[in-house]
Amino acid sequence: MGERREGLVRARKAANLTQEKLAALLPADEKSIRAWESGRSEPRPHRRDRLARLLRISPARLEELLREGTSADLRRPPGAPSVLLPVVVDGRPVALPLDRATVAASVLARLLPALGDAAQPAVPTTEWDAMSPLSRRSLLKNGLPVAALPALGIGSAEHVARALENPRRYMDKTVTHYLRRQLDQYKYEDGERGPAKTLPMTLGVLDIIDRIARDAAPGDQRDLLHIGSEGAEFAGWLYRDRRQREDSLYWHDRAMEWAQAAGDSTMQGYILLKKAQVAYDERDPRRMLILTRAVRNGPWSLPRRLQAEAAQQEARAEAMLGASADQVNRKLDVAWKLLDDAGPVESPLGAHFNATLLNMQTAICYTEAGEPRRSVELYEKTLKETQFSRRDYGFFLSLMANSLALSGEPDQAAKTGLVSARRATETNSRRTKEELRRVVGVLKPWHNRPDVRELREALNS
Repeated sequence: MGERREGLVRARKAANLTQEKLAALLPADEKSIRAWESGRSEPRPHRRDRLARLLRISPARLEELLREGTSADLRRPPGAPSVLLPVVVDGRPVALPLDRATVAASVLARLLPALGDAAQPAVPTTEWDAMSPLSRRSLLKNGLPVAALPALGIGSAEHVARALENPRRYMDKTVTHYLRRQLDQYKYEDGERGPAKTLPMTLGVLDIIDRIARDAAPGDQRDLLHIGSEGAEFAGWLYRDRRQREDSLYWHDRAMEWAQAAGDSTMQGYILLKKAQVAYDERDPRRMLILTRAVRNGPWSLPRRLQAEAAQQEARAEAMLGASADQVNRKLDVAWKLLDDAGPVESPLGAHFNATLLNMQTAICYTEAGEPRRSVELYEKTLKETQFSRRDYGFFLSLMANSLALSGEPDQAAKTGLVSARRATETNSRRTKEELRRVVGVLKPWHNRPDVRELREALNS
């Protein structure tokens, strides 16, 4: 059971709502409201937008409240540098100074990611006071722009604030460039920081995109929805890494909706490819095969790197369904040929896919085709920590551990699994831990061996 969500309780009371009244407005039952506030469960994705509106908070803030528990007060060390947090007191915006240590140790660190690394300077009170009242009200009302203030800079913050208030007048390339830059930064940081740090800010940017796009001019709207579709797909990935399947599929569906509205056919194919990967997480090869074939044969022109990834996914699904090694190898040959023909990066959507990643996925195919020893040999040759983020290295180690276990090497499998488990803990990757639980299942015949027992205890701790 999780800790009681005191922040969620306070937000409900601040909105002058009882549990009974909130349940009636959603609608939901009081038992669900009590479960959310006690930390026993979370609201389903389709309820969260309305819940945030009823509580008069942003969706990004709601996500934070759903993840926080009761925390002890923290003492401020003498001389600690301060950060200005805009709050409303008696209807007036006030810049409240907080020391960085307090922010870093609290839930605010997730809303202000730059503060944890002291990468951004505090916002001077004079700059906040210099901002127009309209912009301050907009930032305070929308929540996420306030949280992003140190990263934004006052000039950009004011520009985004105006676009939120009047999209048709103030929406321009400055805003779209900022939103894309923020999402790109979160993607870059994800492999090292993990979804717990990255997800709230990503959801906040998506909330801004959704708000501005509703009233933006058609051309600006298409640009926003194009960026939003990429951001929503990324949110789906973050939930996937947290093993929250329904949330992941919700955001993939939202990404598809925005891609269709923006007329972005390439992104639609890319999203189907990512849904196929979710199907693999669930070990659902038939759904995986349907989706990968749709990707390869759909009415879009995908970059060759994505075509290569789709061919590999199709080979993996066929291997899981009992295809012969020769059939799987032929499909993998297609993937390698497509990648070899790709040349320089054609599109940002395919930039991540290279020979190193295809080697990892080829190793997965070998295991699914019943050749774990061949898979281990490929992992040993190509899986290098310097070529991956902490999270991704840990994930592929979990798959290597599985191949080792299937090859009859329990001690080495457990040792590899322990290294993977440490990376998973560092980056909060539940997806990796789920793979490691599968490894423990394969290692049951050797459950009394010390290394195997240590891995099992590490996952249960």
